[in-house]
Amino acid sequence: MRVLPERNPDLRDGPSRAKSRPQRRRYPNGAGTQYLPLRCTREGDPGDSQGGRCRLVTASGLDAPLAGSLQLGERLDARLRIEADGSITALTGKVELGQGIHAALAQIVADELDVPFDRVRVAPVDTSSSPNEGTTAASRSIEESGAALRQVAAEVRQALLESAAAELGVPIGELSVDAGVISAPDGRSIRYASLAGIDLTRPVTGQVKPKPARLRSLIGRSAPRRDLVAKVTGKPSYVQDLEIPGMVHARVVRPPSYGAELRSVEVDALSAMPGVVQVVCDGNFLAVIAEQERQAIAALTRARRTSVWDTGRSEPLKVDPRALLEMPSETALVEQRSDGAGPSGRVTSLEAEYSRQHIAHAAVGPSCAVAVLDDGGYTVWTHSQGIFELRHELANVLGMPSENVRVIHMEGAGCYGHNGADDAALDAALLARSVPGRAVRVQWARDDEFAWEPFGPAQVVRLSAGLDERGAIVDWQHDGWSPGHDGRPAEDRPAEESALLAAHDLAVRRRRPRPRSRLEANGGRRNAIPLYVFPNYRIVDHYVAEAAVRVSALRSLGAHLNVFAIESFMDEIATATGADPIEL
Repeated sequence: MRVLPERNPDLRDGPSRAKSRPQRRRYPNGAGTQYLPLRCTREGDPGDSQGGRCRLVTASGLDAPLAGSLQLGERLDARLRIEADGSITALTGKVELGQGIHAALAQIVADELDVPFDRVRVAPVDTSSSPNEGTTAASRSIEESGAALRQVAAEVRQALLESAAAELGVPIGELSVDAGVISAPDGRSIRYASLAGIDLTRPVTGQVKPKPARLRSLIGRSAPRRDLVAKVTGKPSYVQDLEIPGMVHARVVRPPSYGAELRSVEVDALSAMPGVVQVVCDGNFLAVIAEQERQAIAALTRARRTSVWDTGRSEPLKVDPRALLEMPSETALVEQRSDGAGPSGRVTSLEAEYSRQHIAHAAVGPSCAVAVLDDGGYTVWTHSQGIFELRHELANVLGMPSENVRVIHMEGAGCYGHNGADDAALDAALLARSVPGRAVRVQWARDDEFAWEPFGPAQVVRLSAGLDERGAIVDWQHDGWSPGHDGRPAEDRPAEESALLAAHDLAVRRRRPRPRSRLEANGGRRNAIPLYVFPNYRIVDHYVAEAAVRVSALRSLGAHLNVFAIESFMDEIATATGADPIEL
């Protein structure tokens, strides 16, 4: 079963709905395209069915939404560039996590521009040059970035045709394009490379119609993954492999438990160890920086052994998910249905409870990041899934404008959710300010990842069903308990808050983000509404604001347990009634 995404980006607004029909644009391609005014509607405006998306106001007064993640006033060259050799550079804000998205985006662009697949390069995602498309999550990269690039590519192709038509002196309708060469009926031609200087600073209009599916030759066909050869042959490919001249290595000494306070550390003894460059102690944030990685590990080992922490009288963590049932919660009715008649005759009730514990992402490669402070600004290399959100929180903690922090994405081990990548980035940035001008590489160890990354939240689901005398289900009750599933960095987070681990340990601490309302933050209700047709049902969400450990997104959020519970309960009902579960 494939769990379909909901809305925005880890947390969505309900079960998947029927797809809308493709919009048919009213204006065919043509020379002299007129750029029409754009406006953005606010969510809740009368007649706004697009949820506040940017829209095009056409000459006839009809509204058409801009494709995908395109924003009001965005320029063509913010998404596509034509290089001097005629190759194409595509810019996206969606990062490659091993899902092959950059190969897919290259296919879309190549198809729309009529160039070979190998002539399209997808640029590394970088806050200094890439469009801000939010977090890469929920299988929405094609829907958002793919749709945007297709629209931009269509408009760039139109611009190329207009330029070629003027130079060759023939109408656009008589031109053909193949492999980046525009040809006239008389055999004259012009290459994209010769038109590389055309003005792409014009805004996206949404008025050029992309190719119909029947004219696409690349999409839907296998394309080579350019990243795979290096990965399977062991060539440097990941942020863990990054080497920068003069780079030093660091390890963070984590507390022995949640809430522990650092009381003493042997700074002089650690500083005297071979290769140690700096011992950083800021509140409860303790780290060692060394010339070589093995020297950093040796200093980490000694620091763990000799540092004194006050763990207080903290109680053991409540790891049994049923502890959620005893914790304060907000209750919300998700959906209910009643046929109004009520069951006739005797009704038999069945009940069941399902749960899952906190689950680690357990990536094959623990988190890593590299950062450097140079000329008053930071550059950070990370495998974060949301580099713009991360930049915002890094800037807040570092006490500088976001413009002074550049975040560059590099691939890391996949995790399908929110692991320690963002936390490692802050570790590296904090340590980089202790050695300005030198890149600092922070590598988490396996025990760091399992102890300190955000876990997939624990959940409990209780189900009950009423069966009539024929064994048919006439009533269904679903109650789910879960903390929030969104602990990622966010661009709207105030400076005094941070989702990043080290920010909670500094002498000037940022508080942990306040739990959002159940409507915003509880992905625990995802797929709680069954796909089966029952005459009566009631779905209730119990949002537990506090969790025993750090929690955040794990693949499919609450759907993981909800679907398992629903399908398991249907099987148990079938067993109890002696029925085939398909016939229930």
